[in-house]
Amino acid sequence: MLAVMEDADWLRAAFGRLLKELREERGLSQSQLALDSGLDQTFVSLLERGQRQPTLITLFALCDALDVPPEMIVQRLSLVRPRRKNR
Repeated sequence: MLAVMEDADWLRAAFGRLLKELREERGLSQSQLALDSGLDQTFVSLLERGQRQPTLITLFALCDALDVPPEMIVQRLSLVRPRRKNR
């Protein structure tokens, strides 16, 4: 169970950093991204700070707003994913 929690912590933080990077590359504010994706600006902020994780529906909404395919997000996260010992 501890390994799952550690994975969740890592994933929330990595997703948040990537979301912020993609948003800033496109010159969007958190407010504009929230508006474009149908989310609340506070939730976008929480995602970027790694305090929340997106559902698949939220991921697709963010990807549509950022004009990136969802698989690109997953691929970029998998490239920096830490590997557990003794798998």
